Amino acid sequence: MRAVRVHEYHSEPRIDDIPEPTLQGPLDVIVKIGGAGVCRTDLHIVNGDWARAMNPGLPYVIGHENAGWVHEIGEGVTNVAVGDTVILHPQPSCGLCLPCRAGNDMHCANAFFPGLSDNDGGMAEYLRTTARACVKLDPETDPADVAALADAGITAYHAVRKAVPRLWPGTTAVVQGAGGLGHIGIQALAALCATRIVVVDRNPDALALAKEIGADETVISDGTHIDAVKDLTGGQGADVVLDFVAEQGAENDAWAMTAPDGFQYVIGYGGEFRAPTLDFVAGEKSVIGNIVGTYNDLVELMVLAQAGKVTLHTKQYTLDAALDALHDLDAGRVRGRAILVP
Repeated sequence: MRAVRVHEYHSEPRIDDIPEPTLQGPLDVIVKIGGAGVCRTDLHIVNGDWARAMNPGLPYVIGHENAGWVHEIGEGVTNVAVGDTVILHPQPSCGLCLPCRAGNDMHCANAFFPGLSDNDGGMAEYLRTTARACVKLDPETDPADVAALADAGITAYHAVRKAVPRLWPGTTAVVQGAGGLGHIGIQALAALCATRIVVVDRNPDALALAKEIGADETVISDGTHIDAVKDLTGGQGADVVLDFVAEQGAENDAWAMTAPDGFQYVIGYGGEFRAPTLDFVAGEKSVIGNIVGTYNDLVELMVLAQAGKVTLHTKQYTLDAALDALHDLDAGRVRGRAILVP
């Protein structure tokens, strides 16, 4: 099969012919990929940013946002059958450790992460995962339409889900960054609560899309955006800021846009957050990190997606054009999400 593999860091991946994956345990599932999302994390992987944390053996297949059709199942699999349309939670979990028992399966002590850890991902024709990762979909669903919800979607949804109890009517939520994750976060906010949604981005096209999918106000990020948010909130700042950028100074802008007793959710990464400790004490502001969502988050998000309340804006590429997709993403030429279709 064809697959996109990283051979060495700081070098372009290659499209190789490699053997198809095989079942390795009774709960394994082989999925024929129908769509694989291209994520900024893939750019970080190529740059070696995840090498120390995940330590994968090179070369390996990247791709951690995957959907497709069940191709083969292990003898212990009962929740899906060959031919089923599925979206895959990106981190198969064990179900037995304390985090799994508590419903925090994204913190599973025994998980693996195809496409990040030492396990081949889904930028290929086939992927090995497990039964615990499979969410069965309506058979009419096109996997390419939903694939990026598997990671980008539930990462955004997980942050919104945590913020919703603080976003009663009359509050304001700022979404910083209306790109691949942010445009999902905007829709999730609109679907789950009645807060006023203010979107900050430097790209006018992204702001136009934000207006179409649920933003109440948009603010161009041009150096005056902090003051603009303050003006929209009576000088206080937002009750919640969801920072989908968190690099190149945006992480500190988000802090400045957060009201006293407010909450800053850090979803993007790459920057370095700094703030005087007195700001924490005097303002009672909180900073909350956010990782990929749980299996239940993915199930809930797919309910919203199949009801038409959350939709992905995508640009499709063939698997052979994977390098073009990575280049376009890196250059900011992708509005929404890039999807590889084998």
